[in-house]
Amino acid sequence: MEVEGDLQRRLGENLRLLRRARGLSQEAFADFLGIHRTYMGGLERGERNVTLRTVERLAERLAVDPLSLFARVGATSKPHVLANGAQASPHRSAARGPS
Repeated sequence: MEVEGDLQRRLGENLRLLRRARGLSQEAFADFLGIHRTYMGGLERGERNVTLRTVERLAERLAVDPLSLFARVGATSKPHVLANGAQASPHRSAARGPS
């Protein structure tokens, strides 16, 4: 079982699903998230080693639970659509309410 980089790839896959669900380019999605477009590409490819704080910021901007960004999306399962029209993994926890 390969473990190294698995969470990075999963984060990237889930971000790509969320971006595509919104019908955005990587550049537009990066602008929405407040990050550089080349960094966005690296995230989606699982090449970036992000901090937990970065994951929290991305999740906050996307209005999803941070753990949902690491959830495994099965080959046959469809991601759940969130209230804001985005998609997340079927194992997603309820989104955080206002702090």
